[in-house]
Amino acid sequence: MASEKSKILVIGGTGYIGKFIVEASVKAGHPTFVLVRESTVADPVKNKLVESFKNSGVTLGYGDLNDHESLVKAMKQVDIVISTVGKMQIPNQTKIIDAIKESGNIKRFLPSEFGVDVDHQSAVEPASKTFDEKIQIRRAIEAQRIPYTYIVSNCFGGIFLPRLAQPIAEATPPRDKVTIPGDGNPQAVFNEEHDIGTYTIKAVDDPRTLNKILYIKPPNNICSLNELVSLWEKKIGKSLEKTYVPEEQILKHIQDSTFPMNVALAISHAIFVKGDLTNFEIDSSFGIEATELYPDVKYTTVNEFLDQFV
Repeated sequence: MASEKSKILVIGGTGYIGKFIVEASVKAGHPTFVLVRESTVADPVKNKLVESFKNSGVTLGYGDLNDHESLVKAMKQVDIVISTVGKMQIPNQTKIIDAIKESGNIKRFLPSEFGVDVDHQSAVEPASKTFDEKIQIRRAIEAQRIPYTYIVSNCFGGIFLPRLAQPIAEATPPRDKVTIPGDGNPQAVFNEEHDIGTYTIKAVDDPRTLNKILYIKPPNNICSLNELVSLWEKKIGKSLEKTYVPEEQILKHIQDSTFPMNVALAISHAIFVKGDLTNFEIDSSFGIEATELYPDVKYTTVNEFLDQFV
């Protein structure tokens, strides 16, 4: 008889990456639970999402990080806890850890990571503060001996690719000029959000990912900004005017900017100037790469992703 699929609780399921994780969990046949706040259900935009969860068979639980009883109650019904809370809530995940310890039945915890590997980065303030908070959560999980998997999903394709990693709000790639931090040569990694959901859910029951970092680093999605711009130029059949911004200027811009732009610029500096996504080897003692584990997953390549904007 096939082993039963583990029951998964997602905390932060109505957030940006959370909804993709919930969708992937349901699609993979896991009994899926989402913890939502009463205020979320009252929000017209979020309510639509909550209704779509219900229609797809998700079990809703009401509660939040500050209600210990609601957390423990939700955890008693599941095997796996995935947190996808936003950056303001990162430090509050200690409350999830407390509830996991009390419930005593959780087989694995995936904290809210979904970006750079915080143990291998050189970000400047204010991004380093956010990363430090994630590091503290990692160390707290390990100190409490809670079984874990950390997901390093690198750049969200849906955020970085439509604007060619420009710090602008446009939802389509530039067709005239482009600004490139540094020399544009450090390699980054861009992943489509549904794929991030798929790989995350595949990892939850996999003994090979237990107490490891899962790096989502598909070979076809590793490219520098110069390569990304060049790929886009080929697609639209024209050259863009390129402005390269020296590092000193970027650092000054970070210092002179206010929240949240300063955080975005500092993250961009870590990724595209320092090369923090690709400047270390994944060692089997701490990590494993997703496409090696799950070669059957057909992921969206950067090349395919850009086609929709041509």
